Amino acid sequence: MKDLTPRREDLEPIEIASRDEIAALQLDRMKWSLRHAYDNVPFYKDSFDKAGVHPDDLHSLDDLRKFPFTVKQDLRDNYPFGMFAVPREQIARVHASSGTTGQPTVVGYTKRDLDTWAGVVARCLRASGLRPGDVLHNAYGYGLFTGGLGIHAGAEKLGLTVVPVSGGMTPRQVRLIEDFQAKGITVTPSYMLSILDEYRAQGFDPRESPLEVGVFGAEPWTNAMRKEVEDAFDMHAVDIYGLSEVIGPGVANECVETKDGLHVWEDHFYPEIVNPETGEPVADGELGELVFTSLTKEAFPIIRYRTRDLTRLLPGTARTMRRMEKVTGRSDDMIILRGVNVFPTQIEEQLLTVPTLAPHFQIELTRKGRMDHMIVHVEATTGAASEHAREASARQLASRIKSVVGITAEIRAAEPGKVARSQGKAVRVVDNRPRD
Repeated sequence: MKDLTPRREDLEPIEIASRDEIAALQLDRMKWSLRHAYDNVPFYKDSFDKAGVHPDDLHSLDDLRKFPFTVKQDLRDNYPFGMFAVPREQIARVHASSGTTGQPTVVGYTKRDLDTWAGVVARCLRASGLRPGDVLHNAYGYGLFTGGLGIHAGAEKLGLTVVPVSGGMTPRQVRLIEDFQAKGITVTPSYMLSILDEYRAQGFDPRESPLEVGVFGAEPWTNAMRKEVEDAFDMHAVDIYGLSEVIGPGVANECVETKDGLHVWEDHFYPEIVNPETGEPVADGELGELVFTSLTKEAFPIIRYRTRDLTRLLPGTARTMRRMEKVTGRSDDMIILRGVNVFPTQIEEQLLTVPTLAPHFQIELTRKGRMDHMIVHVEATTGAASEHAREASARQLASRIKSVVGITAEIRAAEPGKVARSQGKAVRVVDNRPRD
């Protein structure tokens, strides 16, 4: 892999500013954001008043813990525009969740917000190793999902040549990567595996592709998957983090020279880690739930938003700003199986240790009698597709999961291509347990 480390002179001064400079900027911007939310969003005025706090009570960054949390249900309860802090006529763009699990959550942006968003995404792409003039193959979905348009605007701001291919039509993805000589690709990690399959199906050697860096986000993925992709394509694989409630993609990103966690762009987003059960802040370095407060957003300020993502905060390395450890699970994605806490990424890590199985998988939860039961649907590689080989692979994976994760899982190893492919966010868990 090529050395894609950015030149120090290409970084924004705030990325390498002192911690004191960053903290002073954060405090100034946090005071503005709390006041902006309190004065212009009835939900926040009511929430602060009920908690007995006022924006003037913030004298230090530690005082933020006095203020109440915001959760996803609050956004749903104020659907569609109740969380906006500017008149609807000043909203330049609206994005929304799919609403498949309830009322959609709606977010809005002023023109200044869109410029801020493009700026932090451009910072992410530069940190990933991309430079003005590079070709970026953007395979995130376009539309109400923030991924496609968010990456697109940041790429243009950085000066990249953007190929807005979106998701789907995988054979065409490979052709455009090759024909347009894309240096970078932005895509969900699960769909990158589908693109890898298609490379091999078309007879291309992925290691000979023009890709030098992949920027993967929108779903948890492991370092084992990073190695799988980097080895297959001979390219860098870095993590990008974001969520629409905070701004979209661009909240944090790994630096290609270290790949040791995602640097949070703390001049725009203030991170906290709290105990998921008590809500009390924990010290940097301790595992907990990630909480964000926006510092510069006009249309949709967000105060102490509980993301449900589990991670820890660490000191900066390649940048002064703090890092968040790679998110490998969410508190609301955790499976409790016969008293054991399990995350899909734990299953993925063990799957990737079995060379005769492809990296595609889906977990099905069922019930046998009174006991919950886990079925892991996997598929064999082309060279190990016989029934005997598949049975042996299934036994190997079951043993790995039992010894490392600590649960008994039924493994169903199918022929190649039989596990459902993702063209966006992967559906890792299907819960078919009866509703009591």
